[in-house]
Amino acid sequence: MGRCSLRCAGAELPQTNHTVMGHTEKLDSRQAQLNCGSPHHRNRETSRVEVRRMNPVNQAIETRRTVVRPIKILGLAGSLREGSYNKRLLRAASRLLPLSAQLQIFDLDGIPLYNQDMETVAFPETVNALKRKIEEADALLISIPEYNHSYPGVLKNAIDWASRPYGKNSFDGKPTAVMSASPTLFGGVAAQDHLKQVLLALNTRLVTQPAVIVSMAHEKFDENGNLLDSNTQLFLRQLITNLVNTARQFSRVEQTFIAPALRPIITNRQ
Repeated sequence: MGRCSLRCAGAELPQTNHTVMGHTEKLDSRQAQLNCGSPHHRNRETSRVEVRRMNPVNQAIETRRTVVRPIKILGLAGSLREGSYNKRLLRAASRLLPLSAQLQIFDLDGIPLYNQDMETVAFPETVNALKRKIEEADALLISIPEYNHSYPGVLKNAIDWASRPYGKNSFDGKPTAVMSASPTLFGGVAAQDHLKQVLLALNTRLVTQPAVIVSMAHEKFDENGNLLDSNTQLFLRQLITNLVNTARQFSRVEQTFIAPALRPIITNRQ
C-alpha cells in the first residue's frame, strides 16, 4: 500500500491509504475536489489540489497538481434603466452563487444599432467588448422584462451583433439560462419563450429548469433593490446551480500538472 497526501488551497488534508497504481486515479482527484468544496477550503479564487504518489517504476515521488478555477458567468439585463428589476435580479443572483462560481454583469448601454455595413469596416469597440466577454465566460445568465409580449429590442440588437460576423457566433455552445422580472401578473413568460427560440437558433445550451419568472416584481424587492421573496430566492439559487453544473461539463476549468519526481525513495545497491 502507498500513501497519498492531498493538499487543497494551501491546506493539507488528512492522509489516506491507496494501492499504488503508478498513476493518479480520477477518483483520488475528485475526492480531493470534494474536500476543496468544504466550507473550510473553498473560496471564489482558484482551488488547488495536490496529490503525491510513489511511482513503482522508478521508485520516486511524483506530485500531480490539479488547478480548478471558478465558473465564470456573464450576466446580461434586457433593460437599460438604472432601477431595472432585472438588473436587481442579476445582483440578487450574484449573492446566491455557489462558491465555485463568479458573476460579472455587462451593461448593454452604448451598443449601437446593428448595421451590417459596419462589419466591412470595423466592429464598434463596445461590440468587441461584448463578444469578448461572452467568449471568455463559461455560461450566460440573461434577465429580461417583457415589452409588448416579447423581449426588449436592446437585447435583440446586442444578440445580433454578438452573433456576427458569419462563422463567429459568440453564443455557440454556451450554457445559458434565462429569467425574467415584470410588474405584471405574467412575469415575462412570453418574453422568455421568444428569447429561448432565438438562443436555440444560436446553438446555446439552454438550462431551462427551474423557471424563474418574477411576477409583480415591484412587490418582490425592497427600496434598496434587495430581493425579499424567499420562493424566488429558492428557485433562483437552483437555476444558478444547474447552470454552473452544466457549464462545468463543457468548460475547461481544470488543469493538471505533473511535477518532476522529487527524489528516489528506494535505492537498490549491489
